[in-house]
Order: sequence, then structure tokens, then C-alpha cells
Amino acid sequence: MSDDLLQRGKHIKLAVFDVDGVLTDGRLYFLEDGSEFKTFNTLDGQGIKMLMAAGVQTAIISGRKTPVVERRAKNLGIPHLYQGREDKLVVLDELLGQLNLSYEQVAYLGDDLPDLPVIRRVGLGMAVANAASFVREHAHGITQARGGEGAAREFCELILRAQGSLDAANAAYL
Repeated sequence: MSDDLLQRGKHIKLAVFDVDGVLTDGRLYFLEDGSEFKTFNTLDGQGIKMLMAAGVQTAIISGRKTPVVERRAKNLGIPHLYQGREDKLVVLDELLGQLNLSYEQVAYLGDDLPDLPVIRRVGLGMAVANAASFVREHAHGITQARGGEGAAREFCELILRAQGSLDAANAAYL
């Protein structure tokens, strides 16, 4: 973990996540009846809960819209959910206005081209290990884990470590 990433993580007040390829492995599963399902990693979910417990707000911005994501956000207690929104920077602008935050106070984790404008604009813009190469080239950092396989947990722990609260977050389970 670089000093630059830790420095960027110190001032984060809002962590934003893409869904497909970040909170999931990026594969889309459609059943014969037209319904869809996704798989989520419990390690990622616990990381998000730890981040929120430490006072960092969370949001999801996804270009696709599905009830499965709404259910996952509700289960985790993520208060800000935006689905079916391709222009993620416009959504982030709306959210920052509501929360009275600046770009420098935002961390974003993405994997593909629609995430790139946000990754480039925020204080800590990261890509998952299996993100598109062009996105990885422009991110401040890249997780070691792949999307849907612990990348979000790694991202959350980086922020917690940068803010000096990772040890306390882990100690709560001892």
C-alpha cells in the first residue's frame, strides 16, 4: 500500500462503489423467465459495514438496474443507491450537493470505462485488479483482488488504515 494511497485515504468521507465487476465478478446471470441474479462476496459486505461503522458514508452507482442490487444495498445498510445511471459523474455531483462534500473527500472503486470520469475526478479513484487496462492506467491505485473476490474489502480496509481506524474496526471482533 503506497504512501500516496494512504494520504489520499485520510480525508475520505464517502466511499462509492460500482456493482458489476466490482461488487460482483462482472458476469450477468439470466434465468429463462428473464429474471437476473448476481453473486456478492461476504468479505466485501463486511468491509463496507466496517467502513460505515467508522463514520464513512457509502453509495452505489450502477449503470444497470436490478432488484438484486437494491436488496444487497438494503441488507448492507448502504443509504445512497443510484441504478440505471450511465453518467456516474452527474450522479456523484448530485450526491455531493446533498451531502455537502467535495470530490477530494470521495473514494471510488470501479472497473470499466463508465467509471473512469469519476475515478479521475475524486480524491481516491481506484480500479479492481481485473478492470479494463485503460481504467487501471488512469486509477490512483489498483486492488490486488479481483472484482467480486474481495476487492471492495481491500478498498475499505485501505481507507480504514489511512484514517487510523482499521485496528479498532478489527478489534471490535476480538
